[in-house]
Amino acid sequence: MVKEKALFLDRDGVINIERDGYSWRCEELQLVPGLADALKPFVNKGFRIIVITNQSGIAKGLYTRYDTERFNNLIIKKLAGEGVKIDEIYYCPHHPSEGRCFCRKPGDLLFRKALARFGIDAASSFMLGDSKRDVDAAEKTGIKGILVEKNKPVSGYLKKLI
Repeated sequence: MVKEKALFLDRDGVINIERDGYSWRCEELQLVPGLADALKPFVNKGFRIIVITNQSGIAKGLYTRYDTERFNNLIIKKLAGEGVKIDEIYYCPHHPSEGRCFCRKPGDLLFRKALARFGIDAASSFMLGDSKRDVDAAEKTGIKGILVEKNKPVSGYLKKLI
């Protein structure tokens, strides 16, 4: 059986411009410039596109799961309009003040869920994140983590991979 390959992305700062530490208002959504064009070669080569994001603002009461899902769905819709399908967005709603969870990066539970659900070969997959915890979480599962600059185009990083 041939395993799938995936390009994992952090959300805030990699897909969308992160504002003031929390991004959840649909009217403020702004995709990182050139993102769709940078992702298309991966889509064309059969990579699944999966987002793994920490959303601790939910636990802090700054916004709700509904707000997060509306924002995520708008990202999916905007990228689909540019020819890029997001296969799934996994998010951790917890904050460290609530205690330890396994889904919050640098925990790897959300990566493991995606690997199992989609039959992904970790060794053939990549993760782009704008923090060390993104890279660390991916690498715990054997996915190659790549640290990118927050709110900047990712095309330069992705061209080296394909």
